[in-house]
Amino acid sequence: MSNVLVQVENLSKKYTLGQQQQERYQSLRDVMAKQVRKLGQTFLRPKHSATPAKEDFWALRDVSFEIQQGDRVGIIGRNGAGKSTLLKILSRITEPTQGQIRIRGRVASLLEVGTGFHPELTGRENIFLNGAILGMGKAEIHRKFDEIVAFAEVEKFLDTPVKRYSSGMYVRLAFAVAAHLEPEILIVDEVLAVGDAQFQQKCLGKMQDVGQAGKTVLFVSHNMGSISTLCNQGIYLKQGQVVYTGSIHDTIKTYMMAFQRGESQAPGVLFKRELCSSKLDAFQILEVALHDQNLELKPVTQTWDFVRIRIHFYSPRPISHSSVELAISTYAGNKLIQYSTQPLSGIPLSFAEGEAYIDCVIPKLPLASGSYQISVGLAMPMIEWLCWEENIATLEVGEADVYRSKLPPHQDRTPVVVEHRWECPGQKPLTHESVYTFGY
Repeated sequence: MSNVLVQVENLSKKYTLGQQQQERYQSLRDVMAKQVRKLGQTFLRPKHSATPAKEDFWALRDVSFEIQQGDRVGIIGRNGAGKSTLLKILSRITEPTQGQIRIRGRVASLLEVGTGFHPELTGRENIFLNGAILGMGKAEIHRKFDEIVAFAEVEKFLDTPVKRYSSGMYVRLAFAVAAHLEPEILIVDEVLAVGDAQFQQKCLGKMQDVGQAGKTVLFVSHNMGSISTLCNQGIYLKQGQVVYTGSIHDTIKTYMMAFQRGESQAPGVLFKRELCSSKLDAFQILEVALHDQNLELKPVTQTWDFVRIRIHFYSPRPISHSSVELAISTYAGNKLIQYSTQPLSGIPLSFAEGEAYIDCVIPKLPLASGSYQISVGLAMPMIEWLCWEENIATLEVGEADVYRSKLPPHQDRTPVVVEHRWECPGQKPLTHESVYTFGY
């Protein structure tokens, strides 16, 4: 008998831009208000008024792959590559436009906050509802109930309607239900980013347990560290098409090389958002670029180089007491540098409506040679994130002989370069050049 649990052949999904999407949950009042608006538009709109232009957009095009039983598959790609659309189709939330999907076994999915939950029902009721949807009997759900509640840490709110849950509580309970009700296939999108760091590690540990038990896991994330730790196979999507499938190590390597080539971007431009329209209605990061002392684009940088990281952003409205955030991490997911205008630097900003930019100047880049991930966001400190773009750009740092030793670079060094000195009691005074050395 074949071990293939998921088989996808020539899968395509087309959306028509300009059509109004249905809301996830509507009350009777919402339905009545919509009908009144339609009636008013019928009488008030001129007969020959121009209708909104519509455009076909293929989120997925001719996607084919197979997933074996027990595979832990990481699906990677840039924003808009079609990752979430693929998971929605595999979860039977969205119908494909073309192609075929064959799935053997029960599927549990966690794609966005509240997926599969009824907002008016309590946490307890939603646990039983989700179990029934997965085809589980009442006795089977009862057997797992205490374990689910303990994992989600929502005992006090178990009999509260989930519409009153915070986003973190929602995610904790939704993941606990999806992971503990023994599905053959577990599908998880990057919704786990809503939870705190401790809960994220808890979820990754649970997904590892599910995978080691012979179950199949499909996981979408921009955190290459989490992907490489959890998954053994990978799928790289780009603009709705499969670019590469194979081992997770080779998939991540192919994805990183695409960044290094700087496809469709000028040398020195690390990230540039492709805007579909001239009108912007949300806080967004538009561009991240690398400059030198002369404000010229800097395609190559090395350890100890002067670096100016210019962040272009858009604000849909004036806002005060705001902050720009910048983080640099390894591809294993370890954060090395965290910069912010406020509170870390104590510089409160005020954004005017429209486009603007700000520079983060690093006089001496303290990173060893290698590839690093850059995350950028806008925030109202201690209140809310206005936007956060996780790992949107890659920073390439070239080789530099910081020891002045003319020796080849070592493979076992750490990614951070620290200025330091050695003092040896009883020895003759060291020269200035030898007092300050550089180490990894």
